[in-house]
Amino acid sequence: MRPVEGLEEQPLVAQLVRLGLTTYEARAYIALVGRDSFTASQVARQADLPRQRIYDVLKSLVGKGMAAARPGHVIKYAATAPALAIQRLMTARREELTQLEDAGARTIEALTAPYAAGQKQTDPLEYIEVLRDPRAISARFDELQGAAKREILVFTRPPYAQPPQDNLKGMLVSRRLEARSLYEESVFADPAVVAGVRQFIRAGERARVVPALPLKLVIIDEAIVMFGMQDPVASGSDLTIMVVDHPSLAAVLRTAFNAYWEQGVDFEEAAGAQKETRPARVS
Repeated sequence: MRPVEGLEEQPLVAQLVRLGLTTYEARAYIALVGRDSFTASQVARQADLPRQRIYDVLKSLVGKGMAAARPGHVIKYAATAPALAIQRLMTARREELTQLEDAGARTIEALTAPYAAGQKQTDPLEYIEVLRDPRAISARFDELQGAAKREILVFTRPPYAQPPQDNLKGMLVSRRLEARSLYEESVFADPAVVAGVRQFIRAGERARVVPALPLKLVIIDEAIVMFGMQDPVASGSDLTIMVVDHPSLAAVLRTAFNAYWEQGVDFEEAAGAQKETRPARVS
């Protein structure tokens, strides 16, 4: 854009755009104030605007009261005095703001009643969470263990989303609260898992063994339960884990846990029995 003497164009363009002009309109208006009148081609050259756009730009300025068209053999355009032109822009902006405020008030009124009604509605199953991805299951288990305050009770059976030897957070939890775990006899099939259980025991966990467990289960503070069962029809090791934040269910399952606990055998005692029943190696 060619400079108009005494003007810094860029800040003026920005201000005019804030007041409601487009960038092309702002540049054309600034060019127009530099002379009594211009032809369209002169404005395009002075403002460094595309020739194919200049007539639309000037027509818009005239429509907004920012310029006037002077008829003749060649139509010329003259700027409206800045005091009047800017006042017109500000008036238009005030009217837009008023309309926007009215629209906002109507929108608030329309949405307030549905919002109030919605706050009274709750999902009857919002306390149930379903997990299938092994990484998500492991992360959620870590989160629940870390949040436990008094007690954690666990039925442990394969498949493991997180084997005992990898559950470092659980070992830390076992040191600071009541931790009891029941394991299936199948735990003794994997020496790495057995070593992991013994690490838990050294950390403070009380561990017992039963022949079989009906499902995987975690009970946190008699308030939250995490459990999962394999599909009885489909084969494979895929798990669907549910987390339920419901103290009544947790209390019932805790009673079931204690019934299984009473039937359990101390882990080391069960380990010794496994060695005794294991067939002797033929040399």
